[in-house]
Amino acid sequence: MVQFKPVKTLSYKGTPVDQWPSELDLPDTDNQPVDNELQILLPALLRSILALVWAERSDWFLGVNIGFYYDPDRPAVGPDAFLSLGVPTYRPDKDLRLSYVLWHEGVVPQWVLEVVSQKPGKEYTRKMELYADLGVKYYTIYNPKHYRRGNHDPFEVYQLVDGAYERLQGNPVWMPEIGLGIGVNQGRHSALPTRNWLYWYDAAGNQYPSPDRIIENMTQEAQQAQQKIQQAQQEIQQAQQEAQQAQQQLEAERLQREALFQKLRDRGIDPDTL
Repeated sequence: MVQFKPVKTLSYKGTPVDQWPSELDLPDTDNQPVDNELQILLPALLRSILALVWAERSDWFLGVNIGFYYDPDRPAVGPDAFLSLGVPTYRPDKDLRLSYVLWHEGVVPQWVLEVVSQKPGKEYTRKMELYADLGVKYYTIYNPKHYRRGNHDPFEVYQLVDGAYERLQGNPVWMPEIGLGIGVNQGRHSALPTRNWLYWYDAAGNQYPSPDRIIENMTQEAQQAQQKIQQAQQEIQQAQQEAQQAQQQLEAERLQREALFQKLRDRGIDPDTL
C-alpha cells in the first residue's frame, strides 16, 4: 500500500496538511458529461460485484466517476473507477464522499480504470504518467471500440515496476497486492444484450458473479425447486391413484368371493368346510 507523502506541497499556503482544502472546499464536478454509456455501466458493475465479494469488509473504497484530487494546486483527475484499500468504505461520521482527496484519505489508490471514449483522453500518455508518479500499482485501460487507432488491445493491464508501468499479459490478470483479478468476459447486464464486460476474479481464475447472475441463478434454482416440488406432487398423486386402484381391486375381489360363497350356501354347501 502506498501512503501519501505530500513532499512537494508540504508548505501549501504555509498550513499543515490537515488544514489543506477538504472535499467541501473543492469542486465536486467539472461540468463535463460522461460521453458514453459504457463509462457509467461498467464501473457500476464492478462496484456492485465487489460489494458482494467484500461484503464483510469495510476497509476499501471503489470510486466511480468522482474527482480524485492529488494536489491542492491542480484540478482533479477523473478516472472512470479507482480502488483504494485501507480507507473506510463508508465514513459513519461523514456523508458520502464528494470526491477523493488524497491528502486527507492518506492512501494512493492501488488500481485505476480508464475506459477510452470516442475522443482520446490521453489514457496512454499523460494519465499513465500521472498514475505512475502517484504510485498507483495497477492501471487498467479498457478500449473495446477504438483500440486500433493506437495499435493497442481492447483490454490492457499495467503494473508499476520501479516507477514505470509494465504491461501484464493474460485474461484475467491477477493482482496479488489487491487480492483480485481483472478480466474480460461476455455477460448480460442492465437489460442489455450479451456483450463483453469487465469482471473481478479470484486467485484460481474463477469469475465472481454479478448481482444479475446471482439473481438469475437464484431464479433458476427456485424454478428447479418448484419443478421438483411439482414432480413430487405428481408422484404422490400417482401413488395415491395406484393405492386407490389397488384398494378397488381388493374390494372387487372380495365381492366376487362373497358372491361365490353365497352361491355355495344357496346350494347347501358351507364354504367354511371346504
